[in-house]
Amino acid sequence: MILRRVARPLLAAVFITGGLNAIRNAEGHAQAAEPFLSENVLPAAEALPVETDPVAVVKFDGAVKVAAGSMLALGRFRRLSSLALLTSITATTVAGHPFWEKRDQGERAQEQVQFLKNAGLAGGLLLAMADTEGKPSVGWRAKRAARKARKQVEDTTAKATGAVESVLPN
Repeated sequence: MILRRVARPLLAAVFITGGLNAIRNAEGHAQAAEPFLSENVLPAAEALPVETDPVAVVKFDGAVKVAAGSMLALGRFRRLSSLALLTSITATTVAGHPFWEKRDQGERAQEQVQFLKNAGLAGGLLLAMADTEGKPSVGWRAKRAARKARKQVEDTTAKATGAVESVLPN
């Protein structure tokens, strides 16, 4: 459908450009994300064999946005790329736009707009994840297969019962 071919690249464009910007300006993004990373991410990541420097985390997040955004724009691995972008934008939104912490009303309003914009993008990603392109969902196919199997068992049981009854004396 033409709508999907237009909508996916439009949705993906914001992630690709944001990811490229994060990679190019990783130090600035890392300064903004450092308080959140220090409190929530880095303590848990210390046990993992990965780079825990805030600049490296920002570059990795940017790379995820570019890669997953490109895949979504091209229509490849749509659900997986949408999930990766949803995970990325959730962390970015909480870390980068904590409007609830702002005292200045102007700054608070600006951060709230950015927070809600990202929430809207998350909604678009949820729709992209749920899109089956007109094909039946896995749940629908599983229910249909179960109904068909039950019908076959009932038919086989009825035939077997009829065969047994025809052989039995009255």
